[in-house]
Amino acid sequence: MPEVRLVGPNGEQVGIVRIEDALRLAQEADLDLVEVAPTARPPVCKLMDFGKFKYESAQKARESRRNQVLTVIKEQKLRPKIDSHDYETKKRNVVRFLEHGNKVKVTIMFRGREQSRPELGFRLLKRLAEDVEELGFVESSAKQDGRNMIMVLAPHKNLKPKPKSTSANSDDVGTDEPVETVETTETVVEAPAEGVTQE
Repeated sequence: MPEVRLVGPNGEQVGIVRIEDALRLAQEADLDLVEVAPTARPPVCKLMDFGKFKYESAQKARESRRNQVLTVIKEQKLRPKIDSHDYETKKRNVVRFLEHGNKVKVTIMFRGREQSRPELGFRLLKRLAEDVEELGFVESSAKQDGRNMIMVLAPHKNLKPKPKSTSANSDDVGTDEPVETVETTETVVEAPAEGVTQE
């Protein structure tokens, strides 16, 4: 006769009982008999209100999604032979992104013979990292990626993000940059609450 290890509705251990007895106890208590550990010997079953259990699990899953960590990565593109005015404009963009708590992927775009001078890119990325070191740090060091060179900056953890303003930002004054030079990539990282089982 098949047997199960039975757990009561409040987590109390009932013991090893025949499956028929477990089903009878569930019926008498107006509860469901749910197998919670099928691979155990004997299998473990629990007396519970399965509808209520599913509802509470869905509530916990919704709560964990509400508490998820949202990481936004902004991208700023530069040329290796950028002039000082354009550099200051690009740097202001990077500063603004870091102040708002975003990571920044800085891309140096090489064209033609510029590709034979990677040290120009390294020097420019090093200068930018030093100029914004009060707001962020180099999370991913400069590395060549085909015709581009990429570095990732991240805001310091103790930096309190500035609220985003919908009004015209003074940092934007004087920039004639096309909008495409600043691209946004959003990465959502789930951070489930403790004890929540992913479905």
